[in-house]
Amino acid sequence: MKAQALHGHLDALLLAVLEQGALHGYAIIEALRARSDGSLDLPTGTIYPALRRLERAGHVASTWSTVNGRERRTYQLTDAGRRALAGERAGWHEFQQTVGRFLDPGSPPGTPA
Repeated sequence: MKAQALHGHLDALLLAVLEQGALHGYAIIEALRARSDGSLDLPTGTIYPALRRLERAGHVASTWSTVNGRERRTYQLTDAGRRALAGERAGWHEFQQTVGRFLDPGSPPGTPA
């Protein structure tokens, strides 16, 4: 799946991954890949700018640590990030229901998908 197909949803995916606990950047990429059964194989050039954007917004916090002689930046969800994730989930459910009315052939008009 291409990064552009995720336009508008990447932040929510990153917040959801970090909901499980703090992770360093590469582990976030691996978690996205694993939870999507390989469909989300996003480059670092997509993930790290999004993490920086989420950090500037106060949704994630990061700390530097040294592991086996290598510097790693670890990201964790903040309380504001948890609230943002809840809002993203609500928006996703509404989007899914609305679009499902058109794309799900078994869904009669006026009913949730």
